[in-house]
Amino acid sequence: MKKRNRMKEKLEKYAIPNLTLYLIICYGIGYLLQMLAPNVFYYLLLDPFLVCKGQIWRLVTWVLIPPENTNILFVLIMLYLYYSLGSLLERLWGTYQYNVYLFSGILFTILGAFVLCGYCALMGAQPMGIPGFYALANGNLISFAQFSTYYINMSIFLACAASIPDVQLMLMFLFPIKVKWLGIFYGVMLVLQCVQGGLSAWIVALFSLLNFLIFFLRSHGKMRLSPGQVKMRHEFRRKMRTAEHENRGVTKHKCAICGRTELDGDDLEFRFCSKCNGNYEYCQYHLFTHEHVK
Repeated sequence: MKKRNRMKEKLEKYAIPNLTLYLIICYGIGYLLQMLAPNVFYYLLLDPFLVCKGQIWRLVTWVLIPPENTNILFVLIMLYLYYSLGSLLERLWGTYQYNVYLFSGILFTILGAFVLCGYCALMGAQPMGIPGFYALANGNLISFAQFSTYYINMSIFLACAASIPDVQLMLMFLFPIKVKWLGIFYGVMLVLQCVQGGLSAWIVALFSLLNFLIFFLRSHGKMRLSPGQVKMRHEFRRKMRTAEHENRGVTKHKCAICGRTELDGDDLEFRFCSKCNGNYEYCQYHLFTHEHVK
């Protein structure tokens, strides 16, 4: 735990604030390329066979491939929705943890592409003349276009459904529905798609969403927040900023793990842990990850 905390303290300064905005910009560029230069699409695919031949840019450019949709209104709604959900997660978890979640999802997706590449090689895959598309010896077709930002969006949505399950969204702008029910619905649809798509679909889905599975298996539900808790965190943060301006230079809170106080950052908030034996206070980065004092 101490080694992990030290590593976190070293890497926190490299975390990218508002990472969701950069992802949305990538999606927007991808949609523009699809409309204005559709042939360029095939040069962006995460095709491990071509990466091994020197086209290493594909390890990055696949993030520009947006979920398939040609309805501009739906695209704009989708971009706004995922920007809102991603920004909410970043505020709840902190910039560092949100960065780790998304970048681990991207790395696992790349790993999954190479696993699928190995499977294709074993099955005697032959290129079909279009980058990213291969025919297997058993007659099945494999498309590496499956590795797209669709699963990045899905991981963000599932994270919201697991962390803040009681938050409501307006379905079709008319019907309020809790995000947890939408998460269950999308989860069932994803399983059905994998059943129909066979082994390749399972490889794509499992590796692309491995960050979600690992994160919530390790968290044991500790990151689950109700709407009331979300509101309390925002109220607490607002009061902390007000108190800092009124009493600049005077510290009232200190983390028992890293020693930071409210003067070390505008976004830091502190809580006492009810499970620790004694009055131990922790910052938002260590509240859910520290070892309880017995």
